[in-house]
Amino acid sequence: MNEVSPGMLVTFEGVEGSGKSTQMEMAAAHFRARLSRVAATREPGGTPFGAELRRLLLSPEYAPDALTELFLYLADRRMHLTAVIRPRLAEGFLVLVDRFIDSTWVYQGYARGGEMRGLVERLNGVVTAGLVPGLTLLFDCPPEIGLERARQRHRRMGTAGREDRFEQQELAFHEAVRQGFRLLAAREPDRFVVLDARLSVDALHRQVCREIGERYGIS
Repeated sequence: MNEVSPGMLVTFEGVEGSGKSTQMEMAAAHFRARLSRVAATREPGGTPFGAELRRLLLSPEYAPDALTELFLYLADRRMHLTAVIRPRLAEGFLVLVDRFIDSTWVYQGYARGGEMRGLVERLNGVVTAGLVPGLTLLFDCPPEIGLERARQRHRRMGTAGREDRFEQQELAFHEAVRQGFRLLAAREPDRFVVLDARLSVDALHRQVCREIGERYGIS
């Protein structure tokens, strides 16, 4: 099997229903056939501690204010980094993460009106000690398409009408989320690769594997 050097951190970002979670799972399976060390995880919820925070953060039963929401996401990230991400990177793993620092900047900063963007950036830096992904894949699509996909998923799962707190936000919020992600991608073109999430699952999978493979020299 091929091996990767330490520090191979790839993040998957996008609006609700963009398909990023499916693509991360497919990429993990693809690279596990080629590498001995691949980890796939997510935020929030990549640890047992984080799973409890995820339940609280996504539940429509609660409506935390902006600072409370931000601090909960950062607490999840700190635990996730110390328990999962940094140990795996130190061991030479290819680490794939469904949402990371950019989601916090977009959802808790930019889409909330932008007043907290500076604070989010500073606290992200404190929590991560400056760790930045080597590659971020942004699954870009109009939010109305993503939200319809999310609704279809809930219907398939028998959870229609039980969308999470973010899925229930107004369309304007999701449009701001997309705009925020595109702004970050334009600001950091060396880190971000923007993918058209309207493509078929298989077409996106091929692009994802090509981008990761080329970035880290994995055949």
